[in-house]
Amino acid sequence: MTTYLNALGVVCSLGAGKQAVAEALFHAADHGLRELDGWVPGQTLPVGRVSATLPQVSAELSHRDTRNNRLLLLAAQEIEADLRGAIARFGAERVGVVIGTSTTGIEEATCSIATRGQTGAWPADYRYADQELGAPAAFLAEWLGVAGPAYGISTACTSGARALLSAQRLLKSGLCDAVICGGADTLCRLATNGFHALEATADARCQPFSRLRDGINIGEAAALFLMTRESAPVAFLGGGASSDAYHMSSPEPEGRGASDAMGRALSSTGLDAGMIDYVNLHGTATEHNDAMESRAIAATFGRPVPCSSTKALTGHTLGAAGALEAAFCWLALTDTERRLPPHVWDGEVDPALPPLAFTDCDSRLSPGRRHLMSNSFAFGGNNASLILANAP
Repeated sequence: MTTYLNALGVVCSLGAGKQAVAEALFHAADHGLRELDGWVPGQTLPVGRVSATLPQVSAELSHRDTRNNRLLLLAAQEIEADLRGAIARFGAERVGVVIGTSTTGIEEATCSIATRGQTGAWPADYRYADQELGAPAAFLAEWLGVAGPAYGISTACTSGARALLSAQRLLKSGLCDAVICGGADTLCRLATNGFHALEATADARCQPFSRLRDGINIGEAAALFLMTRESAPVAFLGGGASSDAYHMSSPEPEGRGASDAMGRALSSTGLDAGMIDYVNLHGTATEHNDAMESRAIAATFGRPVPCSSTKALTGHTLGAAGALEAAFCWLALTDTERRLPPHVWDGEVDPALPPLAFTDCDSRLSPGRRHLMSNSFAFGGNNASLILANAP
């Protein structure tokens, strides 16, 4: 069963709202990475921090007030009319919420822990529930007043992608008639220091698939869709997932788990590899991820499929990345000029990797029905691949 992405609300370091994000994404004249202090002690690192003013959380939801939820609220406000229209149409109990995240309210918890260490007491506004992984979904469900299934998914960097897969299952099973789904993650010191301890962060702007690549930049974002069975310009055909469990933090070197996820996505949607017109790569700019993903792309497609990593524009938004990059595919499919997200890098080809057909600012989708794939790969060998298309 095909489902449809009827509406998109998005905010990231490129901007707030579909129009601002699309123009920054397709032109790539600027990027959202800025060098900031305070995320790793004694270092200045490029991070993709959202500069937009975030909305206030209402008094009745003050028990849910975190930066993560404010970021999610900004994305939701862009499509609030669509969301409330679906609730009115289907009933509150028939609308679900599935949100992927990995950091949720952990930055607020970190500040509270520091206060406790200094004073011996928790601050008055400390709420353990802020750091629960279901908190963003619970916040959104309370804000909208929906009564359908509401839960979070946290599978590291595939969280946002798996939220869309889970939302489609809720529709297919008949449990819901509409699902509000996506991902939200905010910058937090726990994550930035964790990646830094793994020697995975870059001191400068990241360079996906370059022979000089040396790590990731971390960012924050929220991307939110309304998924229903009602026809809309963008179809969510489905996807595939796998778990190769090769290593706690390193991907399987030959990309077998990634290939499996892409193969399952193609099989579940009835497509063959020759029908994919563009792939949004996971492309973290780490040595091992880019190597395995290039091998997986070569093995899956056997041809030069247009592709790009967008993380040099936004940073790696962790639990939101799968939803954000699906949003980029949504923007490409609805763009009147049929533009594709460009691959921004230093152009230093790595001769050890299979060659890939990277897009640039002049790349365009040809007219007609087009199928776009978005890849997300996570710690523990958790892999997800989504396929979106313009509706026939």
